[in-house]
Formats: sequence, structure tokens, C-alpha cells
Amino acid sequence: MVLIESYPVAVIMCVITMLCWGSWANTQKLASREWKFQLFYWDYAIGVLLLTLVLAFTMGSMGEGGRGFFADLEQASGKMILYAFIGGVIFNFANILLVAAIDIAGMAVAFPVGIGIALVQGVVINYIGTPEGNPVVLFIGVALVAVAIVIDAVAYKRLQSGSAERQGIVKGLLLSVVAGVTMGMFYRFVAKSMVPNFTEPGAFSNPVNAGSLTPYTALVIFALGLLLSCFLFVTAIMFKPFSGERVAPSDYFRKGTPRLHLIGILGGTIWSLGMSFSIIASGAAGPAISYGLGQGATMIAAFWGVYIWKEFKDAPQGTNKMLNAMFGCFIVGLALIIAARVM
Repeated sequence: MVLIESYPVAVIMCVITMLCWGSWANTQKLASREWKFQLFYWDYAIGVLLLTLVLAFTMGSMGEGGRGFFADLEQASGKMILYAFIGGVIFNFANILLVAAIDIAGMAVAFPVGIGIALVQGVVINYIGTPEGNPVVLFIGVALVAVAIVIDAVAYKRLQSGSAERQGIVKGLLLSVVAGVTMGMFYRFVAKSMVPNFTEPGAFSNPVNAGSLTPYTALVIFALGLLLSCFLFVTAIMFKPFSGERVAPSDYFRKGTPRLHLIGILGGTIWSLGMSFSIIASGAAGPAISYGLGQGATMIAAFWGVYIWKEFKDAPQGTNKMLNAMFGCFIVGLALIIAARVM
């Protein structure tokens, strides 16, 4: 399989992760004009699985390092498969809440609050599991990200003032917070399912690592957990949505055009590419830094929401200064998270 051993290359892959994770929700914004996010999400989940399978049969099956996809799947233990699968289920629960928050509050709010919280929590959890990098620099960066979350939440509160609108504020922020807290947990399960230090040649042959997965196999199992749990989570919010009317399952086939389905699948493949690069790069960058830098997607998504979709165009005077301060805190915080690995 293809392995990444260079830290600079790993950082580049994490930056691509950041761009993918921060941009995939644009496909939801496009599709939501014509059908509900619950219907979009089925195609998104399919796209996530398709991309992991493509990588497993290509990058995961070529090269001399590690184990090929089928060989790895054959030796995998049920415990490690379960870890990766649970990671997919936890992520899916959190991501559905995030998608609902985007539908209610927009990208410029849901991402900074939800993913920002996931970043802070995820970096801490992954650092405890695999302590790599300068902790002082790393956690100063995390603290700045936390400040950016607070600034964004305050800016969003200034956006609307009516009673019905205040209910939307509360619901959007609450969904974002719960999504963030839950999402901060999934990455550690996926990391735990994989062979440690998979950039080292002897890691795969070490009996201690028997049953552990390669990154490519873990990604496929993760995606299966995501897709299969949709039958529980997505079905539930189709019949009892967070807002609006219930959605009939038959609408997926009755109202879905090839273009709408392709938009959803594209969204899933974009996110899945980011997830795959984050996992593959974590061997050289470390799980905490790989996850933390990838969650810089918050800044990218907020940029889309603020400057492209104009989600704050009706905000009171002075809000732009708060948003610029948010971006500044995120940028400096992310720079410190990157620097923590080499300091």
C-alpha cells in the first residue's frame, strides 16, 4: 500500500483535508434549494463509501509497504473492525446534526461552532492517546480556536432578533454544540482500529499488532458504519425532522433527479477524500495534529458562508469586525497546531 513518511507531504495532505472538509457542504447548499437535506444525505453517505473503496483498490493495494486491502481484511480482528465501524456510526450521528444545523443556521455558524468544538475536543483526546508535538504550542493553538468559536456564536446572536428567529438561533446553536461534542469522539475510534506507526516497515509484521487494520481498510469499515447507520438516524429525522415537515422516503426516488443525486455523491466523495488524506497522513503527522489541522475546515466553511453565500449580509454594524477577529484567531490557532509537531 502507499505510505506517507514525509512530514511536509503529510501537512500538504492535511491542508487538502481542510479544503475538502470545509467545502463539501456547498453541495448541500446547492441541493437544498430543490429537496430536503435528509434526501441529500443518502447520496452523501454513498459517496463517502465509494471513494474509500476506490482508494482501497488503488493506493491500498499497490506498493511494497504494509499489506494489500484484501490481505489486511482477511487478518483483521473483529475487535478492530468494530472500532472502525463504531467510529463511522458516531461520526454519522454527529454529522447529521451538523447538516441539520447548516440547514437551519447556515455554514458560517454551524461549522465554526460545531467543528470548532470537535477540533478542541478531538485534539485533546487524540493527544492523550498519542502525545506527539509540543503540548504548550498545541494547546495555545487550541485555545485560540476556542476563542474563535465564542466570537462566531456571539456574532450569530446579533444576526436576528425576532422571537421566531431567536428560536432558530437557539436550535441552530444547540444542534451545532451537540454535533461538535459528539464529533470530537469519532476519530479516536478509527485511529485505535489501525496498526500504530504504520509508516514503519516492521509495524505490520509485529505480532503485537495482529488484527489491526491498515488506514485504507479502516476507512472502508468506517464508511460502512456511516452508511448502514443512516437506516436508523436518517430514517428517524425523515419522519420526525428538526424543522419543517416530515419527508417521505419515496421522495428519494420520486423527486430525485440524476443531477441532484450526483450533487450528493459529489459532496460525499469530497468529504471522504479529506477524511482519507487525514487518516493516511496521521502516521507521519500524528493523530492530534492531523485531526486538528483537518478541522481547520471551519475557517474554509465560514469563508464560504460569510463571503460567498452572504449569510451575515443583514447583520448589525460591527459584526464584520467580529467575523474578521474570528478568522484571525482561527488562522493563528491553526498555524500553532501545525508548528507544534516540529517545535
